[in-house]
Amino acid sequence: MTPDLKALPAFLAVAETRSFRAAAERLGVTRPAVSQAIGGLEADLGQALFRRTTRSVSLTEAGEALHRAVAPAMAEIGTALRTARDREARPGGQLRLAVSSIAEEFLAGPMLAAYAAACPGVQIDITVTDEEHDIVAGGFDAGVRLGEVIEQDMVAIPVSGPQRQLAVCAPAYLARAGRPAHPRELARHRCIGWRPAPGVAPYRWEFAEGGRDFAVAVQPEITTNEMGLMIRLALAGAGITFGMAESFRPHLERGALVPVLEEFCPRFPGFYLYFPSRRNLAPKLRALVDLLRAR
Repeated sequence: MTPDLKALPAFLAVAETRSFRAAAERLGVTRPAVSQAIGGLEADLGQALFRRTTRSVSLTEAGEALHRAVAPAMAEIGTALRTARDREARPGGQLRLAVSSIAEEFLAGPMLAAYAAACPGVQIDITVTDEEHDIVAGGFDAGVRLGEVIEQDMVAIPVSGPQRQLAVCAPAYLARAGRPAHPRELARHRCIGWRPAPGVAPYRWEFAEGGRDFAVAVQPEITTNEMGLMIRLALAGAGITFGMAESFRPHLERGALVPVLEEFCPRFPGFYLYFPSRRNLAPKLRALVDLLRAR
């Protein structure tokens, strides 16, 4: 029969204290529990480990040999467990994030730089993607996406304020083609659209009127999966494009792009860091959550 290794802490406690009562106090159990553990270990080994009298407890020759063999190994195990606990208490390892390409505020730099400075032991690995990732299956610790598309069983922490999508174009295009008065008129304009992958229909431009949402399936003359190219084309006067206001903000502020159809572009919930509900968050993720909440 294989000896019960769970009895070894009781054996060591009795061997070191030379008392079943003191061993029980050290382990936080009852004296009968210690006696039962020692009795079971002796039965498994087929020999006595202690000499017991009414006044003293001492090790037998077999007990001395077992103590010499087991005590150093148990000390090493204890050290290894404490090291693992201390390492887990400090943020460390790799933090893998799947982040939407349009999460401008999160990807801008200051937020991630602050986290990197606060957690020098963490290697941050960011995949910028607009695919609908299953972050658990993909091995990610967390993701950043618009709140409206995050699954309800996820924990979500805001990383931005409310967002807004805008239709924009260069002043030169507006002077040449005129300003659309309603989203339906976009069919008569040159449009620059976004699509996630080749062969996939372009993203439908979303608007609202009278409190009701509706989408317009524009037929873009140019489509791409890269927002930077959409902006450059709009700046060059190639047509009207559509995207997050934050992406266009620097160009809007200096007048290189102008908004159209603003009255049909409402605000909506912004971006969130999301991850599966867990009882104990890894310190590396807990540190990021605490930073976001503090900001």
